[in-house]
Amino acid sequence: MAAKFDLRTSSDGQYYFNLKAPNGKVILTSERYTTKSNALNGIDSVRPNATVPARFDRRHSVAGEPYFVLKARNGEPIGRSEMYTSNSGRENGIRSVGANAPDARIDDLTD
Repeated sequence: MAAKFDLRTSSDGQYYFNLKAPNGKVILTSERYTTKSNALNGIDSVRPNATVPARFDRRHSVAGEPYFVLKARNGEPIGRSEMYTSNSGRENGIRSVGANAPDARIDDLTD
């Protein structure tokens, strides 16, 4: 199985996408978009930004769990990771996004 972006519609009618690794695990979830074209633009932004280490903002939740936020060139968030149990897990997630996002296909599940 290859990496893919699953483009979806939320219950409130907004669009979002999940980047899934070849093993099917979600490694990045996007922000919400009001239009499908904006969500597709978000995917187009993830591809180049995922290969730039400085675009990953490493954070901790209020419970102390590490996670990351991928930001666009303008500093706006594009997507965020799951919560990890360790900083090394978070770093593996960042590497996976960088390796998989540029060539991931889009699976449009909105229709």
